[in-house]
Amino acid sequence: MLNKHCDFKIDYSHLTVYKEAGTDNILFPLLISVPHAGRFFPKEFLENTRLTEKQLRGNEDLFVDELVFPLAENGIPVLCMNLARSFIDVNRDKIELDSKMFYDYPEDKIAIENNRCRFGLGLIHRIDVDNQQIYDGLLSYYEVQDRIKYVYDAYHKRLQQLINKCCKKFGFCCVLDCHSMPSKICKIIPESPHIDFCLGDLFSQSCPPKYTAVLQNSLQSCGYTVTANVPYSGAFTTFNYCQPRKKIYTLQIEINRETYADEKELKKNERFQTVSNDINGVILSFAKKLLDF
Repeated sequence: MLNKHCDFKIDYSHLTVYKEAGTDNILFPLLISVPHAGRFFPKEFLENTRLTEKQLRGNEDLFVDELVFPLAENGIPVLCMNLARSFIDVNRDKIELDSKMFYDYPEDKIAIENNRCRFGLGLIHRIDVDNQQIYDGLLSYYEVQDRIKYVYDAYHKRLQQLINKCCKKFGFCCVLDCHSMPSKICKIIPESPHIDFCLGDLFSQSCPPKYTAVLQNSLQSCGYTVTANVPYSGAFTTFNYCQPRKKIYTLQIEINRETYADEKELKKNERFQTVSNDINGVILSFAKKLLDF
């Protein structure tokens, strides 16, 4: 593997990086972000990977876009990534690159050796959910810079535009970053044998505690088990976009995948519509309360 170079170029001219809805007539100071539910893979990428498309989808936030997309019909803007997480992870900092994945990593660049990179889950994933290598060889650093330019930067530019638009209209904005979590993670937390939802607010740093409390109480009233900041307190979007002094707040929501889907078969289960209805009702109620806080 170390001697093989994976040289390929992506044609970005025909790719739709993200989808959005409800962005023309924003009725509430709330923005929905879904960075990990993308299911599309560029063909050039698939031709240079070792795994099947199903394997590559293993770390996808399964159907989260479909769970929350109906909110757009109620005046809440929704922004969803179209391209798959295993192609590029837009919920990472763009400098979270594992230098050992490249045959031409520039000597003058500083490699950020954080835990995600060491574990193979940085900006560009090295492994899949089953710890299998995604690529047959080493990548070109410059090809990945194109992924950043045409995909990562495009998504974050649009997210920032929508935040600015929301702030201009209401004077503040809350970004609800929506994800799903593997059921096996939810079963290894000693304090709780089962978790349906986890709300992450960086331990009350990314938004007022009452925001988290309102969502937690509403979800619990629907019969769900909800934790705060365990096992996830928030990731790049939650940390990067929160600016409390400017009244820009962030909150991450994680949904246990087995609550609404068959994780192994990548299919919705019989409770999908019920869970979607509950989530949409809770978030819409939260959006209305934001106007009164």
